[in-house]
Amino acid sequence: MVTFNHFNFNVLDLEKSLAFYKEALGLEPVRRKEAEDGSFQLVYLGDGKSDFTLELTWLKDRTEAYDLGECEFHLAFRADNYEEMFRKHQEMGCVVFVNEAMGIYFITDPDGYWIEIIP
Repeated sequence: MVTFNHFNFNVLDLEKSLAFYKEALGLEPVRRKEAEDGSFQLVYLGDGKSDFTLELTWLKDRTEAYDLGECEFHLAFRADNYEEMFRKHQEMGCVVFVNEAMGIYFITDPDGYWIEIIP
């Protein structure tokens, strides 16, 4: 049997990303791994309800933005309080696309990754 475990985003500014994910989605670190030589850090974020985690990878020597290609991928979250989250994300200025016909919208994180919010 195979089950989902985690998904990864590489980030340029770990602290900025941690703050964004906490404010925007309520995600908190559940596990960390740091290289002995300080060359990288992995921080796994959880929602406190499921076992699935989002792994943020920070590479010490990375200075240029990641090439996200055509951004034809995304991570999706279900929001029980969809309208409240939509207002919050609008206030944060991170809403990048609204699909009213489908009843969904997308936000973007500090590195440009798209995150779908569904009711």
